[in-house]
Amino acid sequence: MFGGFFDKLKNGLNKTKENLTEKINVMLGNYISIDEDLFDELEEILITADVGVDTSMFIIDELKKKIKEERINEVSEVYPALKRVIVEILGSTREDFTKQDTPKVMLVIGVNGAGKTTSIGKMSAKLKKSGYNVLMIAADTFRAAAIDQLEVWSKRAEVEIIKHQEGSDPAAVVFDGVQAAKARNVDILLCDTAGRLHNKKNLMNELGKINRIIEREYGHAEKETLLVLDASTGQNAVSQAKQFNEICKVDGIILTKLDGTAKGGVVISIKHELNIPVKLIGVGESIDDLQEFDASEFVEALF
Repeated sequence: MFGGFFDKLKNGLNKTKENLTEKINVMLGNYISIDEDLFDELEEILITADVGVDTSMFIIDELKKKIKEERINEVSEVYPALKRVIVEILGSTREDFTKQDTPKVMLVIGVNGAGKTTSIGKMSAKLKKSGYNVLMIAADTFRAAAIDQLEVWSKRAEVEIIKHQEGSDPAAVVFDGVQAAKARNVDILLCDTAGRLHNKKNLMNELGKINRIIEREYGHAEKETLLVLDASTGQNAVSQAKQFNEICKVDGIILTKLDGTAKGGVVISIKHELNIPVKLIGVGESIDDLQEFDASEFVEALF
């Protein structure tokens, strides 16, 4: 994630920088000493940058501890200390998405419009490029054009797709997809699912049914549930993640549309409040613009 992508990330986080780090810099310039007013103002900036109330309060508490422990008394040292606090919250583990245990099923969930189908397309391309035999399943059968959209991506990524007609039973599509995966020695099965969060009970039943079929027909395969969130929705993305996590255990998050949003602070909130790792981030429209999330690089680009 060096060079080109880091620059893209840095540029993509421009609006968040204006909303967060630049405001912090200006604010700190107004203080001669470290006092409660400084912390109050800093907390307010964090909240308005969509870091969230709980997380912002936690950051301030941790920052105060750090300042005391490290005997910091210069205002100029507050900024680097804050940066260290945020890196500690995000953690430093970065998984290599191109190294996967096989066979594997990746169940991709998320509300409509978050960039779910696009993310599946980009993930397929990335995995195929790494030498995996990938198969897509179009199990979002309720949304008009979801199947067509996934088919467009399957052609772009040059990956095969298993699909039924619109309105058919998602579990039946998954069943066929699993049989095809076994017959074709597929390494990774990427499954698109419906995202109607307003009807939680239906979604819960549907995902339960899909999971049972995978368990029964493909029990030896690794299973991972990835949630796609739109970064530009800010704190709404956090509440979506909480709701989805109640429906099924979420193993990782794909954060899309980080470029062009002032709400990139939501990354910190997701990690602190839910402790679900952000695995992939999207900072552009092209097929290669979905990359592994690296906490220290994210903070570096932001600060």
